[in-house]
Formats: sequence, C-alpha cells, structure tokens
Amino acid sequence: MKNYSTIGSRTFTILNYLFLSLAAFACLLPLINVLAVSFSSKSAAAAGYVNLWPVEFTLDSYVYALKKQEFLTAFLVSIKRIGLGYIINMVLTVFIAYPLAKEKSEFSARNIYAWFFIVTMLFGGGLIPTYMVVRYTGLIDSIWALIIPNAVPVFNVILLMNFFRGLPKEIEEAAYIDGCDYWRTLFKIVLPLSLPSIATLSLFVLVGHWNGWFDGLIYMNSTSKWPLQSYLRSIIINSDTMMSASDELATMRNVSNRTFNAAQVFLAAVPVLAVYPFLQKYFMKGLVMGSVKG
Repeated sequence: MKNYSTIGSRTFTILNYLFLSLAAFACLLPLINVLAVSFSSKSAAAAGYVNLWPVEFTLDSYVYALKKQEFLTAFLVSIKRIGLGYIINMVLTVFIAYPLAKEKSEFSARNIYAWFFIVTMLFGGGLIPTYMVVRYTGLIDSIWALIIPNAVPVFNVILLMNFFRGLPKEIEEAAYIDGCDYWRTLFKIVLPLSLPSIATLSLFVLVGHWNGWFDGLIYMNSTSKWPLQSYLRSIIINSDTMMSASDELATMRNVSNRTFNAAQVFLAAVPVLAVYPFLQKYFMKGLVMGSVKG
C-alpha cells in the first residue's frame, strides 16, 4: 500500500485535525461555562462576568445542591431506573439477537420474528395510544413506566444480531462438538467474544436511561417520582421557584437560582462523564463491527 505524503495530503490532515479539534472544543464550551457558573458567586453570575473561568470561587452552590432533598430523590430515581433498565434491556437484547443471528436452516421462523421487530422501528403507535397502554396496565406513577415501554431497544438488537452473525461459525461448531448446548455456547463463547459490541450497547442504554426526561413528565403524577432529567427540566423552566426563603442566609448570599441550577446540571453530567472513558475504547470498534452483516 502506497503512502501518499505529498504537501496536499499533509495539509489536508492538518486542517482536518484542526477542524475536528475546534468542533470538539465548541461542544465542550457550554459544559465549561456551566461548570464556571456553578463555581462562581451569586453577584458575579448575575452581572454576567462568568465565561469560561469561575469568578469569586465558591462551593456553596454544590453544598446547597447536595442538601436539596428534591435533587437527591430524583438522583436516586435515575439510579434505580438505570439499574433495572440496564438489566432488562441488555438481557432482552441478547436473548433476541442470538436466535435471530442464526441461519434459517437452524431457526426456521427467523425471518418472521426479524420482520416483527423491524416493523416497530418503521411504525409507532403514537404518544396517546402508548400512554393509554401504560395507564391501563397499571404502570402509571411507578418506576416500571420508565422501563417497560422501552424494554426492547430494536436498534440495539439489530446491531448485536449483526455482530453475532459476523463471528466465525467454526467457533460455535467446535463448541457443539465438545458438548456445549446453545446456552453454554452463548454465555461461555459468544458473549465474551462480543465484549466490544456489548460495551457499545451498554453505553447506549446507560445514556438513554440517564438522559430520559419526557417519559417522567407524562407517566409520573408525583414530582417526587421524577427521574433526574425531568427534575432538571422543571428547575430550568421554573427556576424562580427552586430557592426557598427558609434556607440559611449564609448560603443564600453566594447562591442564586442560576448558580444553583448550574451546579445541579453539572452533577447530573458527572456519572456519564465518569463511565464513558472506560467504554470509549470499545465504542467505535463495537459500533462499526455491528453495523454491517458479517
């Protein structure tokens, strides 16, 4: 393979890296500004002095946020949602993708079930019918309303199915010759080989559940059962109602609705920022390998 190291190719590479670096920095600017505001004093934030660096550094907004019962309750709801939702989503995704990855000679009804799931990606029942189903199944105002309606992420199923189909058939055949059944082959061979794709789908599921806010608004009658993102949306839209007159005066001197909300928004982003670096190395590999049929 020839290595084209002409002036034009080097210039293109430099400009490409420069453009991507500027684009990445532009994506980080809002988060950096929110972080700077959260660490700034009430007066500095109100005067518009805060840009990308805190002014009159203080931790009062974070102290107040971590004492706020509504924030902590919503945070715990989201943690519970992720714990239950991740297990259900991944178990159903694996158990659906594995048989669909088989050839028609091994699973005669494969095409029927495959189209059954694909149709759900093309046509949806709509918001009102979905709400009625959730309501009449008794899920309203329960944590299951945030999980059951999206229990089977069909896009993830297709990615994992294509990844399974790309694995060498000889590996499974050798396992069957050695006496493994389908269950042992799945758990002992297929899933360990599919770690990049599993990690990628895990990131999709975790971020999807953590960032979900609309279902909390329509399925939860009590604000105490809102997930974190639904709570954050409410404080941004109704920011004037979040601070109460009964709070400690020492805290109120350096905390405003803007700095307080910025602290909560950044705290809500911390879990995703903490998880992503551990899964990032698998992300592109798993996504690309699962996007084409092997």
